[in-house]
Amino acid sequence: MIVGTAGHIDHGKTTLVKALTGVDCDRLKEEKARGITLDLGYAYADEGRLGFVDVPGHERLVHNMLAGATGIDFVLLVVAADDGPMPQTREHLAIVDLLGLGRGAVALTKVDAVAGERRAAARAEIAALLAGTALEGVPLFEVSATKGEGIEALHAHLLAEAGQQAVRAAAGGFRHAIDRCFTLQGVGLVVTGTAFSGKVTVGDSVIVTPPGFPARVRGIHAQDRDARKGGAGERLALNLAGDFGKEDITRGMWVVDPALHAPINRFHVRLRVPASADAPIKHWMPVHVHLGASDIIGRAALLEGDAAAPGEAMLAEIILEKPVGALWGDHFILRDQSATRTIGGGRVLDIFPPSRHKRAPERLEYLRLLDQADPQPALAHALARQIAGVNLDRYALNHNIAAAEAQALWRDMGLVVIEEAGGRSGFSSANWQVLRQRLLDAARAEHERAPDMIGVERDRLRRLALPTLSRAAFDRLTFELLASNELAQSGSWLHLPEHRAVLAATDADLWNTLKPLLEAEPYGPPRVRDIAKATGIAEETVRGLLKRVARVGQVYPVAHDHYFAAAAVADLAGRVARLCARDGTARDGTARAAELRDEIGGGRKVAIHILEFFDRVGYTRRVRDEHALRGGESERQWVL
Repeated sequence: MIVGTAGHIDHGKTTLVKALTGVDCDRLKEEKARGITLDLGYAYADEGRLGFVDVPGHERLVHNMLAGATGIDFVLLVVAADDGPMPQTREHLAIVDLLGLGRGAVALTKVDAVAGERRAAARAEIAALLAGTALEGVPLFEVSATKGEGIEALHAHLLAEAGQQAVRAAAGGFRHAIDRCFTLQGVGLVVTGTAFSGKVTVGDSVIVTPPGFPARVRGIHAQDRDARKGGAGERLALNLAGDFGKEDITRGMWVVDPALHAPINRFHVRLRVPASADAPIKHWMPVHVHLGASDIIGRAALLEGDAAAPGEAMLAEIILEKPVGALWGDHFILRDQSATRTIGGGRVLDIFPPSRHKRAPERLEYLRLLDQADPQPALAHALARQIAGVNLDRYALNHNIAAAEAQALWRDMGLVVIEEAGGRSGFSSANWQVLRQRLLDAARAEHERAPDMIGVERDRLRRLALPTLSRAAFDRLTFELLASNELAQSGSWLHLPEHRAVLAATDADLWNTLKPLLEAEPYGPPRVRDIAKATGIAEETVRGLLKRVARVGQVYPVAHDHYFAAAAVADLAGRVARLCARDGTARDGTARAAELRDEIGGGRKVAIHILEFFDRVGYTRRVRDEHALRGGESERQWVL
C-alpha cells in the first residue's frame, strides 16, 4: 500500500515517516540545512508492504506535493496539535478530496507539547474540517514522533489497512508516472514513480511518452526490492536502456506500453470546483494542470456554461500548451495562473474530443455516460448515433482496455467489427441492418433512373448510398448481400437479382437491325464506320446506340469503335483459357496473339486487340509478349 502524507509545513510529516520506517526522506543538502522538505521523499517499511511518499508542505511547493499525490492508495493527513489546521492543511485536504482519495487517517502530531485541553480542541477543529470531504470519519491518532507516543498504534493501523488493500487490477496496458530520474554508476538511467495500470517485466519494450522515446526495461525495483516484474499500485524504479539521457527525461513523463503512446494536448473532463474555493472557474481561464506527475499550463474551456461556481461540477475541455499522457479516469488538479491557489480538479473522460459541436446535447450526454465506470453505455450511445461506425481501437485506448478484454466487450455487445488499415470500426447490429437497406435502396433507385444499365459500379454505389462509410465496411456489406443473394454482380456491376437491363423501344428496334452484322462475323465484326456505311445510318447514331447496348451487356467495346457481341466475347474468353491451360508447351499457362489468331482464323491485329481487352478488364494480365489468366476462377467472372 502506498501512503501519501499531506499537511502544513513544519507539522512533522517527515519526522513521522522516519518514526514509522526509520528512513529520513529529506535527501537533499538544502533540505537538511533548512530543516524543511522541498521535494518528494520516499520510504518503505515491513518488507515493502508499506511505501511512503512524503510531500512538502510549503505553499510554494504544492506543485511538488501534487506530483506525489496522484497514484497513492492511502492519505495520512498530518496536523500539529499546537497549530491545528493551517492554510496548507486545507489546501492539501481540498486536493485529496478532488483526487477522490477516500482512504486515510489523521495523525495529530506533537501532542507531547500541548495540554489535554488543546488536544481536544485540535480534534474538534479537525473533525469540523473533514466534514463533507472524502476523509470525513477517518480515524485520528495522537502521536509524538520524537517520543514514540502513538506510533505503534498508527503503524498497526496502516498494516491492517494494507492487509485489506484490494490489489489494483493489472488489466490494461502498463502506465508508470515518472516523478524522478537519475543515473547510477554501473547501472545507467533509472526512473521512479507509481504504476497506474498493467504490469511490466524485465526485457519488455516500452515508450517514454509524450516524447516517444523507445526503451527496454533492463531492471526493476518494486517497493524498494529487486524484482523481475512490477505492476499497478506499486512504486517502481525502472532501469531503462534507450537512445536518450537523463537530460531528456523530466518529471511528468510516463513509461507506457507502446500501444498507449498517444500524446495529446486537449481532452474532455468532468470538472469540479471545491465548495471551499473563493471564486468560480470561468470559461477559457488560464490554469496550471497537474496530471500524473506533470504540471502544464493550459486553459479550461467550459462546455455547460460560462462559469463553474464553488461546489459545482461541470463538463469541460482542457487545452494544454504542450502534450501530455492521459487516459480515461485519470484525476487532475487545477491551480490558478499564478500557481498560488487550488481552484478545481476532476477526472479525464475522453482524450479524443471532436473539434466541432463540443456543446451539442448528444455530445454532452455521451460525456455524462463516459463518467460511469461501465464502458458499455457510452459506447452504445456512440454506436447508435454514428451510422458510419465508431473507431473501436480509439475507444479501447481511451479506456486502456487490453485486446482480449476489448474483444470480449465487442462480442458481448453484439457488434459488427470491421478490420481496417486505420484500426477497427464497430457497428451496432441495428445500424448494420440500416446500412444494408440503404445500399439496396440506392441500387433500386439507380435501376429506376437508368433501366438500360446493367447495374451500378461499386464505387458509384458507395458514393450514392454510403459516402461516409469506409471502403472496408462497404466491401463487407456487399460481400454479405451477395452471399445472401440480396444483391447480384455481373462483371464489375452490382445490381438487384431481379434487375435486367433493357433497351428503350426505339433502341431495341435499331439494335435488331444491326445485331446480325456483328453476329455474321463474331471474331471480326465491322467497326462503327463500316456499319454506318453498310446501313446508311449516321455514324454518330451507330456509335451512340452501341454504347447504350454495351450498358445492357449485349456488346463489349474491344477496341475504339470496335464492338463484339457478348456471346462472341464469352466464346473468345473460353478459347483464351484453353490456350493458357495447354500442357507440354514451352509457355504453359500463357497465350500469344499469334496462337489466338490461328485459333479464330482472323488477323493478328484483331487478336492483339482481343487480348489487350482481356488485360484491360482484368481477365488476363500481360507478361512480356504473352498473356496469362489473372487470379482464380472467381476473379474472372466478368463475362455476362
